[in-house]
Amino acid sequence: MKNRNAKRILAAGAAAVLAVGLTACGGKENKADDRTITVAASPTPHAEILEAAKDLLKEKGYTLEIKEFDDYPQQNVVVDEGEFDANYFQHQPYLDNFNEEKGSDLVSAAKIHYEPLGIYPGASENLENIKDGAKIAVPNDATNEARALLLLEENGIITLKEDAGLNATKKDVEKNPHNIEIVELDAAQIARVVEELDFVILNGNYALDAGFNVQTDAIAKEEADSEAAQTYANIIAVKKENKDSEKIKALVEVLQSEEIGKFITDTYEGAVVPMK
Repeated sequence: MKNRNAKRILAAGAAAVLAVGLTACGGKENKADDRTITVAASPTPHAEILEAAKDLLKEKGYTLEIKEFDDYPQQNVVVDEGEFDANYFQHQPYLDNFNEEKGSDLVSAAKIHYEPLGIYPGASENLENIKDGAKIAVPNDATNEARALLLLEENGIITLKEDAGLNATKKDVEKNPHNIEIVELDAAQIARVVEELDFVILNGNYALDAGFNVQTDAIAKEEADSEAAQTYANIIAVKKENKDSEKIKALVEVLQSEEIGKFITDTYEGAVVPMK
């Protein structure tokens, strides 16, 4: 009987030692994980900006690991499930919509940059002399379509109902003196039809992917002080309980630094603008 008890004690001790060893080698309690920051990101410009931040975070004692995603919702899923510390791809209205639909509680840790929406010439080149019946492509997702319609209103092409604002849809067009046709398309597809329509309105990242620069190629764009630019700034999103963690604070500090601001300005030449 004594031998059996001794064996049980030895087995329990071995199990405890093994558990400690596993924890030290990378379990959830591994303190080394506190020095690694994992971020899910869209390829352009988000992952590129994060790559530029790696060395600055290394100086602070952190290792930044980046994984690129083409799927927007999945980037929120992996943060909500704790697989990643943060993501970098979206603006606040998109995050609010995701939280409402999925019952999650992700929050913004900081605004990092915005990507001005621009109107680009297609078969026509001059907004001031826009022809009657001109066709203009706009993104068909709710947030970016509203931005596009507001941009058209700012440039005198249409007039929206007074209370439409950032919830505007085609149904909110009150005046359309040139009888333009607003063509709703998936944002990723718009650059492909630029030669088929009179004008197209492109998101910053899709404009970059198509080789356009909002500063040099767009004939009109959102300005930094516009309501849309402030509302649709791209953010670092995290779980609510992690917002004030030391590594998220370090990530935000670096991404909002002068060095990263200069990288954004020099690299994207106005297509991506650091938040002040």
